Amino acid sequence: MGDALLAIGTRKGLFLARSTGGGPFEVDPVRFSTIGVHAVAVDTRGPTPRLLAAVEYGHFGPSVMWSDDLGETWQEADRPPVAFPADSGATLTRVWQLQPSPSEPGVVWAGAEPGALFRSEDGGRTYELVQGLWDHPHRPQWQPGGGGLCLHTVLPHATDPEKIAIAVSAAGFYRSTDGGAAWAAANQGIRAPFLPEGAQYPEFGQCVHKVAAHPDRPDTLFLQHHFGVYRSDDFGATWTSIGDALPSDFGFSIAVHPRRPDTVYVLPLESDMNRVPVEHRYRVFRSDDGGGSWTAFGEGLPEGPVHDSVLRDAMCATDAGIFFGTRGGEVHASHDDGETWSRVAAHLPDVLTVRAAVL
Repeated sequence: MGDALLAIGTRKGLFLARSTGGGPFEVDPVRFSTIGVHAVAVDTRGPTPRLLAAVEYGHFGPSVMWSDDLGETWQEADRPPVAFPADSGATLTRVWQLQPSPSEPGVVWAGAEPGALFRSEDGGRTYELVQGLWDHPHRPQWQPGGGGLCLHTVLPHATDPEKIAIAVSAAGFYRSTDGGAAWAAANQGIRAPFLPEGAQYPEFGQCVHKVAAHPDRPDTLFLQHHFGVYRSDDFGATWTSIGDALPSDFGFSIAVHPRRPDTVYVLPLESDMNRVPVEHRYRVFRSDDGGGSWTAFGEGLPEGPVHDSVLRDAMCATDAGIFFGTRGGEVHASHDDGETWSRVAAHLPDVLTVRAAVL
């Protein structure tokens, strides 16, 4: 493996860790100290990598910064890069996701709160509201999850720029087949057990925590729900439960192996009322058959008892390795597909997001 970069967004700043020639990661001093970094992206589509960071300035509000020199210097657009039109009556609360398009050069998607999708055509410098989703007739009935009405997942199709999917907590999973002009809820088969009998499979109103896909098989999706783990083989038209063999089907993060489309990772938590790792031990569960069976791996991870959880965007699986960060400020890495682990960083602030790439 060549050189790799790991971007760690935390409650109090951005930390970049670098690996040279496959060696250990070394963590740089903090960037954006004391500022929340809720989303990061490492865009390797161009001749030089671009880093994107969604920062929250507190009193001055959220923004998106970019760096074309691997984090040495950062820039911001002259106007607010992500902002609602004046006639929308909405105020941007937070940018939850930054996702470069795999099929459209220069396009970057941003998922935001309250429940909005933005599109950039200049590499992530500035963004425009996707009006089709904002005007969806379901919107007046959407309810925020515990973290707010956050659009936290953006899944542009790997080969078809007309197809894109998003997830909003706690509205559910939606998809578009015309580039974002029109959207349809796609939650068929996902159970919401907190609803009354006979009403547990609603069209929308689902608390989806995270969705992942592999570029070689973009119509196969893996979804971590508030109450379950699911798989779809038709880009979300229908969903099937794959979490029955897990010790708990509650959790936030889910990721797909970078080279094996049937290999998926989750990190189960005890329950929605007790958000700690199962048995108070960090164990990453891997399925190599698309969710048919699961194996737990924990060698090299803290023995416990562990009382920290892992947030929805704090796990990633890339050619640089498998990574997850914790609310206790630790980041762990695996370079053998999740079978053994080592600690990359400790004593960081609350880890919100983790992204990595081979440069």
